[in-house]
Formats: sequence, C-alpha cells, structure tokens
Amino acid sequence: MKIFGERLRDLRTEKGLSAMALAKQVGLSDAAIIRWENDTNDILGENLVKLAQYFGVSTDYLLGLEN
Repeated sequence: MKIFGERLRDLRTEKGLSAMALAKQVGLSDAAIIRWENDTNDILGENLVKLAQYFGVSTDYLLGLEN
C-alpha cells in the first residue's frame, strides 16, 4: 500500500500539518498517522473514511485506485 502512505504524507504536508496536528484534527493518534505514512501498518475502513473526508478526496484516491 505504498501509494496510500505517499498520498497521505503529501496531503498532510500540503496543508502544512505535522502528523500530530493531523491526528488531533481527525481524532486519531499521531503514531497511527506515522505508521500509515511509513507503510508499516495498513489502514482500516473507518479511519480511511475519516482521512478522505478531512482532505476532501475519495477513499479510492487515497488507496491509489484513481488519480
């Protein structure tokens, strides 16, 4: 799922957010954000939806299924 980690990091940095700031905005842990960005953990449904809604993108975009 390397595309997901890259897209998440890109979206986060485009907004000028640290992993901790993003985590606080969406109600997740900063450790989870970092693990997803580094592709050490896979993301599950509810959290994927939270991030997609926050950034205004589709879950398919985050997963690399569409551009």
